[in-house]
Amino acid sequence: MTIRPTLWRPPAQGQIQIAPSILSADFSALARDIEAAEHGGADLIHVDVMDGHFVPNITIGPPVVRAIARVATKPLDVHLMIEEPDRYIEDFARAGASMISVHVEAVPHLQRTLGFIRKLGLSAGVVLNPSTPAVMLEDVAGDLDFVLVMSVNPGFGGQAFIPHSLDKLRRVRDVLTRARSTAPIEIDGGVDTANAAAIVAAGASILVAGNAIFGSPDPEAATRALRAAVAGPATAA
Repeated sequence: MTIRPTLWRPPAQGQIQIAPSILSADFSALARDIEAAEHGGADLIHVDVMDGHFVPNITIGPPVVRAIARVATKPLDVHLMIEEPDRYIEDFARAGASMISVHVEAVPHLQRTLGFIRKLGLSAGVVLNPSTPAVMLEDVAGDLDFVLVMSVNPGFGGQAFIPHSLDKLRRVRDVLTRARSTAPIEIDGGVDTANAAAIVAAGASILVAGNAIFGSPDPEAATRALRAAVAGPATAA
């Protein structure tokens, strides 16, 4: 059964979207944690999919995404940290993903993969690891809907923010601007209330936060606190 995804609208100029990452949530009570984050003003629900090969961790697959889609009211932002993602994109689309992002290093024909995601009616994103240069976006800037910059090495939640990620955000924005792309920049890894304002100032408009939200005893309040840290209005999904 295909689940109809919730439409994702990119943030308008000056708006910030908050995307709580369930990687740090209580997997025995995902519905509860997702509901709390949404009540706190979450714009997206970020879902990290790991296969134990592309990154050193194993998380979830389409059945769990399908279950999440039944309870979440916000778009599902599915980040594929897996080998051969082309084989599974359609499965995640049927499970209810609204956005799918893939790593530059994981696909041999990146433009084709982005086109396939968009053909399925989903928003397509490219992920840059900390060591992946921003220039890798030049030839696909017109084919993507968003860019995800990793500010930690992917695989595990709770890692510290890599400081030079701020410079990386500026370089990514420069590449997109030169390509006349208005695609928003998402950032994932070590995002919290202490660095959120600097991250936004450097060019990100979608903030993924896992431990900062679900590591708190009150995910609803933590979501509100992260938005308050950047003083950005909520964006309706």
